[in-house]
Amino acid sequence: MPTEDSGDLFGFAPVERRAVVAGFDGGRMNSDARALLLGATDRAIGLVDRFAACFTDGRAPELIEHEVGTIVGQRIFGIALGYKDLIDHDQLRYDPTLAVLAGKLAARRRDCAPLAGKSTLNRLELGGAAELTRYHRIAWDGAKIEALFVDLFLEAHRQPPTQIILDLDATDDPLHGHQEGRFFHGYYDCYCYLPLCIFCGSHLLAAKQRPADIDASAGAVEEVARIVAQVRARWPEVRIVLRADSGFAREALMRWCEFNGVDFLFGLAKNERLVAEIAAELAVAEADSKATGQPARRFKELQWSTRDSWSRLRRVIAKAEWTRGAANPRFVVTSLCPEAAAPQRLYEEIYCARGDMENRIKECQLDLFADRTSAATMRANQLRLWFASIAYVLLCALRRLALQQTQFAKATCGTIRLRLLKIGALVRTSVRASPSRWLRATPISATSPTPTRNSWAPRRANETDSASGHIRPRQSPHPDCARRDPRRL
Repeated sequence: MPTEDSGDLFGFAPVERRAVVAGFDGGRMNSDARALLLGATDRAIGLVDRFAACFTDGRAPELIEHEVGTIVGQRIFGIALGYKDLIDHDQLRYDPTLAVLAGKLAARRRDCAPLAGKSTLNRLELGGAAELTRYHRIAWDGAKIEALFVDLFLEAHRQPPTQIILDLDATDDPLHGHQEGRFFHGYYDCYCYLPLCIFCGSHLLAAKQRPADIDASAGAVEEVARIVAQVRARWPEVRIVLRADSGFAREALMRWCEFNGVDFLFGLAKNERLVAEIAAELAVAEADSKATGQPARRFKELQWSTRDSWSRLRRVIAKAEWTRGAANPRFVVTSLCPEAAAPQRLYEEIYCARGDMENRIKECQLDLFADRTSAATMRANQLRLWFASIAYVLLCALRRLALQQTQFAKATCGTIRLRLLKIGALVRTSVRASPSRWLRATPISATSPTPTRNSWAPRRANETDSASGHIRPRQSPHPDCARRDPRRL
């Protein structure tokens, strides 16, 4: 965010008999200078333009000051840089770095800022979902937005993988007002939404806003069917596995998987019948734990079915564990055959790996404000969730395309923003260019070398294989880029 120049000086307590004086006469400064890397990443994958194409603008063209593409990009880049509220943009609309990212440096009218303020952005969020109305002149197509997430995931791979694992999870989105669709959820002990998230590794494939008065798996069949159809249209031979906790071990979803050639691995809630099936294994684990003083576990495979809700017997893996002086039984149900994975490997290496998806949800909510759903309507809050999700996709693309060989290769979105993008710069604007001078003293300068163009510049989207992390050698840079000082990207 920019600061205003002032000639005033402020004196502070001296240190080692030296005066400490601060002033605001350093020129036009900006704290988000390396956000230009987000712009380069966006151009590599065409994210903002493709997302903006999902909107319909019914405003009179001759009266438009802020195009939809500019508004959408401004909101996405703002979230990625940590500006979660619309009111932040009443100052950000004058920000030179955000103007460069949004592609608009000057307003067409004298009484306007280069970028949109909170009111214009608010009208975008409150726009109609399907059709234009007198008071809502910008609408969005939900089906196109949902398809875009999967397209971006598919394009991130140079070659089709042999297998992908889709992680499903429902999470709470606490509400503090009277938003449409709010409901008190007994498990989370609060009023909330219950959005459905689907990931493949670090790739976000779906973010569906839902009320909380439903089952965790509600709508999962429809979302999975849509994603699987889109994936198989591009990768017809890929093997697809669904992975989720016990909230998704429902007959409808498992039956759909069995009829459509999709494997599944779901947690299974324990009950008296299941625990009785592993009583002998629990006794052995208890004896081993008491003898060694360490937790002990045994695994058992069985064919099992519920009394009413399941239509057939299914393979169940039981973990009989004794830890901290008590039994800790766990169960999973799967369509994977024994030849594909032994019981212990199936549970410990494949099923337990789903915990990483919960970290991705935390990134979206804590770092990119996906739970900032304070609008009155469910429709507007769904769009807010998508904006946060697109910002997550943008930062993940930056990490994948440009940061694989750096200390940020596995950093969270919040760490990337704080330690890489947030850097002070002196901004100068001229007729031919708008350069920024980056400060050399940064939070990472003591532990890492000065960034160069080769180390930070995002590569093209088809130059990386997100499954293996391998990055192909780049082609020779454009002559104009080769002449630039790498410290002034």
